[in-house]
Amino acid sequence: MNDLLSNLSRHRVAIILGATLIVASLWVPGFFAATTLGLGMDRSATIGIIAIGLTVLLIAGQIDLSGGAVFALSGILAIVLQGRLGIWPAAIVGVLTGTAAGAFNGILSVGFKVNSLVATLASMLIFRSIAHWITNSQPIAGTDISLSVALAQSYLGVFTARSVLFLIGILVLSFWLTRTVSGRNLFAVGSNMAAAEASGIGVNWMIFWSFVFASTLAGLAGVLESLATDTGSPVFGSDLTVTVIASVVVGGTRLEGGRGSALGTLGGVLTIAALTTAMEFQSVPSYVQQVVTGLILILLVVLDRTVRGGARKHAAAIKTA
Repeated sequence: MNDLLSNLSRHRVAIILGATLIVASLWVPGFFAATTLGLGMDRSATIGIIAIGLTVLLIAGQIDLSGGAVFALSGILAIVLQGRLGIWPAAIVGVLTGTAAGAFNGILSVGFKVNSLVATLASMLIFRSIAHWITNSQPIAGTDISLSVALAQSYLGVFTARSVLFLIGILVLSFWLTRTVSGRNLFAVGSNMAAAEASGIGVNWMIFWSFVFASTLAGLAGVLESLATDTGSPVFGSDLTVTVIASVVVGGTRLEGGRGSALGTLGGVLTIAALTTAMEFQSVPSYVQQVVTGLILILLVVLDRTVRGGARKHAAAIKTA
């Protein structure tokens, strides 16, 4: 039984993604049409760019709940500042806002030793409140819709600029995690922080820069979303954090740290995007979609803990024998 659960856990990304695509194709006529696939890929890019950063952070054994708020705030500044700075300088400011937010989270977690769950929950409330204050809780329109049209442009009938950027990010992340010393050190930090520090790894700096990286990508995703819609809104990304976490966990990244992969995150993002797209085509209410996402997250966490618990008992039995 444990071997079966272990095999299911090992290949769960491929199994879940395959099952989701089969169900979606049966549920939604024309699901594999270029238009539908393009919509799903563009949706996955928004989730996926943030998920790349969160994958790094979770592998390091940390978490960030402020991603959705950073997403909104960065996008708002990229729109609000267009009239004064121009489109591209304003966009850069928006992305750098994400970087500053990550540094703030990193200082709280590393410098002041605040638990990352508590620190980013507090910063989420702060960043979201600032977004409402800047906009007076109203959406703000941009100055030039032509960029929105350019970002919506489809290539090969499926890919947009955002989805291409997401896929490039996955490839870069995969190379970094598997082919570089710092990438392997990240797994060591998440697996056993004390042992990693004893071996000479700069644990605090690695965790700090993981926060910066995660929030920078959340800011980038928010800027791209605001430019694509030519709108900045304080409610953007309000449900995004849970969706991103679910995508990364579906992809096999462990919440406790020390395990994860870029290709797993790609599979998890595509799974959630396909599931959400299929439910929206069938007019499933958003709150039901959140219930489904939550149930999937709970199921996978329980499966992971069951497999690890069985592995420990098996190892203990071997030692006793």
